[in-house]
Amino acid sequence: GLSKWYGQVLGVSDITLKVAPGMVGLLGPNGAGKSTLMKILAGLIRPSRGSARIFELDVATKVSARRRIGYCPEHEGVYEDLTAREFVTTLAELSGVPRSDARRRAEEALVSLGLADAMDRRLAGSSKGMRQRAKLAQALVHDPDVILLDEPLTGCDPIARAAIIARIAALGTAGKTIVISSHVLYEIEALTREIILIHRGRVLAEGNVYRLRELIDAHPHRVRVG
Repeated sequence: GLSKWYGQVLGVSDITLKVAPGMVGLLGPNGAGKSTLMKILAGLIRPSRGSARIFELDVATKVSARRRIGYCPEHEGVYEDLTAREFVTTLAELSGVPRSDARRRAEEALVSLGLADAMDRRLAGSSKGMRQRAKLAQALVHDPDVILLDEPLTGCDPIARAAIIARIAALGTAGKTIVISSHVLYEIEALTREIILIHRGRVLAEGNVYRLRELIDAHPHRVRVG
């Protein structure tokens, strides 16, 4: 029953779904409500109606639920004066990792994403792909059970995309619960066959992408080329 509106603008409308461990793709065009849903799941904004729960805990009211979440936002919010190592170490501490372990775990997260040789470069002078991988590292550094990735491949070069896809796939195999959003189907298909299709704030379909395609193909189409 999850809904969120901003004045007269509808973000998401009466969404009810359950996500099991593993990886699921959240698909929809720009403006469909994907980022709003992600922010609600991360506990960053409160729903206007309904609730979002992780392990039966309401993310809007329970800090213990939010501590089990890793969130990589669509838009950049990195501190450009910091190096990637400093950035991820700081976010690790804010996520509850003891200071004595934060630096080591930050380095491990950055290495796993192919930033071993660039972790001491300031983010201001880093490429889009490097900053994107640093954002992903901070979402993973505290070993969360639930990982929310909002358009994590946007603007990445092929090398960065390959590193990110490999890391996300490994996490899915390890049994984490991963929700990854995109408006590009082939990006999702590179990672998972399970999708949630969202449009105008509503869930239109969910399940195996090939099964959903079969349902679509059962209906006549009209295609207009301009």
